[in-house]
Amino acid sequence: MATEKLDFGADVSRLLEIVAHALYSNRDVFLRELISNASDACDKLRYEAIKTPELTGDSGNLQIRIYKDTDYRALHVADNGIGMNKDELIDNLGTIAKSGTKALMEQVKATKKDDEKLSLIGQFGVGFYASFMVADKVEVISKKAGDKDCWHWESDGKTGFEVRKAKKDEAARLIGDQGTAIILHINADSSEYLIDDMLKKVIQDYSDHIDFPIYLGAPDEVDDEEQPVNSATALWAKSPQDCTQEQYNEFYKHIGHAMDEPLHTIHWRAEGVIEYSALLYLPTLRPWDLYDPSRKHAVKLYVKRVFIADDCEGLIYPWLRFMRGVIDSQDLPLNISREMLQHNPVVSKIRNGVAKRVLKEINKLAEDNKQSFEAFWAQFGSVLKEGLYDAVEHREDLLKAVRFYSTHQDGELTSLADYVERMKDGQDEIYYISGENLETLKNSPQLEGFKSRGLEVLFFTDTIDDFWLQSVPDYKDKKFKSATKGDIALDKFDTDDTKNEKDDKKQDDKNESKPKGSKKFLSTIQELLTEDVSNVRYSNRLTDSPVCLIADEAAVDLRMERVLKIHQQYQPETKRILEINPDHPLIKKMTDWAEKTDANHAELDNAAHLLLDQARIIQGEPVPDPARFAKTLSTFMERGIAA
Repeated sequence: MATEKLDFGADVSRLLEIVAHALYSNRDVFLRELISNASDACDKLRYEAIKTPELTGDSGNLQIRIYKDTDYRALHVADNGIGMNKDELIDNLGTIAKSGTKALMEQVKATKKDDEKLSLIGQFGVGFYASFMVADKVEVISKKAGDKDCWHWESDGKTGFEVRKAKKDEAARLIGDQGTAIILHINADSSEYLIDDMLKKVIQDYSDHIDFPIYLGAPDEVDDEEQPVNSATALWAKSPQDCTQEQYNEFYKHIGHAMDEPLHTIHWRAEGVIEYSALLYLPTLRPWDLYDPSRKHAVKLYVKRVFIADDCEGLIYPWLRFMRGVIDSQDLPLNISREMLQHNPVVSKIRNGVAKRVLKEINKLAEDNKQSFEAFWAQFGSVLKEGLYDAVEHREDLLKAVRFYSTHQDGELTSLADYVERMKDGQDEIYYISGENLETLKNSPQLEGFKSRGLEVLFFTDTIDDFWLQSVPDYKDKKFKSATKGDIALDKFDTDDTKNEKDDKKQDDKNESKPKGSKKFLSTIQELLTEDVSNVRYSNRLTDSPVCLIADEAAVDLRMERVLKIHQQYQPETKRILEINPDHPLIKKMTDWAEKTDANHAELDNAAHLLLDQARIIQGEPVPDPARFAKTLSTFMERGIAA
C-alpha cells in the first residue's frame, strides 16, 4: 500500500528532543496521558451517537483496553471511541496546532532544571508525545466512526512519520468498527511496562477516576467474568466526602492534561431551580496561553454524564478562564447543539452560580490559607480583576477578593477593606498610582508627599487596573484618586516635621500661610516651557525630588495615556503639569539665578528644558530631543566640574 512520509512540525521536533533526553523522573505519565486521550475519544463518540446512534456500530459499550505482547515487546492501548481519519492523524500527531507554541518551546529549551521544564511542558500539555519516553517506535491504527477506511501512522520520534492505509484484517482485530489502537514498541530501559502488575498499579494510581472501564488483557482473552481495573465512576458524581485528595489530583491531571498539582479543589452539587454537579480546580501554574485573545476556558460540559463540549461558550466567565474541571447539568437536553448552548438560559444560570461559588471559595482561601491565596493571586489576580470591568453582578465579591501591594508594608498584599480601615482621619479618598513596574512605582517622586504624611498609596501594576477604574469609581463610598493626577489637598495632613512643630508650639500662623517659592520663577519657567506643559506650579507632593509630572484633573492618567498610545494610537489633547519642589536645593539655586537673569537668556531656557526632561525620565518616558538633552547636560556638567 502507498506510504506517505512526512516530517514533524518544528514545534513537535523540539518537544520530542526534550522528551528523548530523559526529562521525566516519573515515566508512568505516558500511560496516564494515553488513557486520558482514549477517554476523550470515547466521550466524543458518546456525544455524536446521541444524534447518530449507528456510529457506535457493533462495538457495544465504550471501553479502553490495555494489553502487552511480550514476544514483540509491544504494549497496546486501544479504545473504541471516535477514531481519526487520515487528516486528523497528520494534524493531531504531526503538528501542534496552537498559537504561541514556538515561544513556549524555546522557553522550555532555555530552562536548565528538569523540574522547571516539566512545569513548563505541563502548561502546554504533552499528551501523545509522552509515548516516546518508553518506546523506540510508536504505531497508531485508527478508524473514524462512520468512515470506511482505516489508517496506519508510524514513527520512531526522530525522523518524521509515515501514514498509509491499514490492512483490513489488522484493523478489524485491533479496533473493530471504529476507534484507535496505539502500539508502543517498548525500549530496553522500560521493560517494567510489559508486566501486568505494573500496568495495573499505574492504571489504579493515575486513572481510576476515568469514566469508562479500563480492561487489562487482549480482545481475544475476554471472558464473561472480566472486570475493569478502574472503578469507572465519574468522580464529580460522587459525594465530596467519598473522594480523596489523591483522586482529585489525578482527575485534575487527566482533565487538564496537567503536570502540576491543583492549588485548590472546589466540588459541590447545586440543587434547586437548576441542578448540576461541578468539580473545578484552581491551578497552581498559569496556562501558557492565558492572555491569548483566542483562548477559551477549560471547563468541560456534561449533560447527565454525557460529554457535550470542551469549552461551551457562555458557561464560564472570561475572567475565570484559568479554571479547569467539569460541570454536569441535569437540566439541559442531551440532544442540544453546541450552537444553541450559548443562548440557553440554563447555561447563564450555571455561569452565575459557578462564579458566585468560586469567588466565595477564593475569599475563603484568602482568610484560611494566606500562602496559597497569594500563590493564586500571583498567577491569576490580573485575570480575576477583568471581572470588575464587565461583571457588575459579581463586583462586590470581586472587590472583596482583589489584592494590591501598597506603601503600607513592603512586599505584603492588602485588601481594599484593610486599606479603608487604615485610612487617616479626614481622608475620604483611596490613593493609588499605576505603572508597569512595582519597584519603579515605589520610587516615584509623586509619592514623596504621601509617604511623609503616612498616607497609604496602592500600587496598580496590571494594565486592566486602568480600565476597571472607569467602571468602579469608588469602594464603600471612598473614591479612587490617582496620585499622579490633579491637585490633591495633602496640606491638611501633618508631616512628621509639622507634627513636631505643633508639639513644640513653635509654628505661627503667619509662617504657616506664607507661600513658598517665587511667583516670578514660576512664570518664567511657564513661559519657557509653554509649548510642552499646560502649567507649572509648586508641589505639595514632592519632598526629596526637584520635579515631577502630573496629569490635569480632567485629563487621562499618565499610565492610561501610555497604554492608549500603544494600543489605540491615542494622541493626547492636553499637556502635562510640571510640579516643582520649592524646598529642593537645585530649585532654590535656579530661583536665585532666574531672579538675576533675563528670561530670554539661552542658558535659562536650556535649564528649564533640562528640568522638564528630568521629570520625563523619572516618569519612565523618552525625552523628545535626546541630542539637545545630551548636549545641555554635558554643558552644565562641565561648568559644575570647572567650578
